[in-house]
Amino acid sequence: QVQLVESGGGSVQAGGSLRLSCAASREILSQYSMAWFRQAPGKEREFVSVIRLSGSRTYYADSVKGRFTISKDNTKNSVDLQMNDLKPEDTARYYCAAGRSILSTMRSSSAYNIWGQGTQVTVSS
Repeated sequence: QVQLVESGGGSVQAGGSLRLSCAASREILSQYSMAWFRQAPGKEREFVSVIRLSGSRTYYADSVKGRFTISKDNTKNSVDLQMNDLKPEDTARYYCAAGRSILSTMRSSSAYNIWGQGTQVTVSS
């Protein structure tokens, strides 16, 4: 049973923008914090951003701060990641995740127990 479905990936030139979307059930969105992670070939999966269950607090990796924005859309039952000023180093497969993470663990993939299949983002220079 697929509970998280990502969309919006693609290929873009450096400086461009993409908007990723993670479709989830209302039940998941009402019970879990939602995060985005990414994984480039040959690298470990890394934290990108998280929006806490309340929806009022968001956190970002230093590498994307000021360029990416995470948001929750309760009308669409989705969590979106707006990515601006994309750089070649942003190239990776992006994953949506849900979990009952706490502040001390929210940047760790092990804090999330529901994952999507991912969507590929490729940024060319």
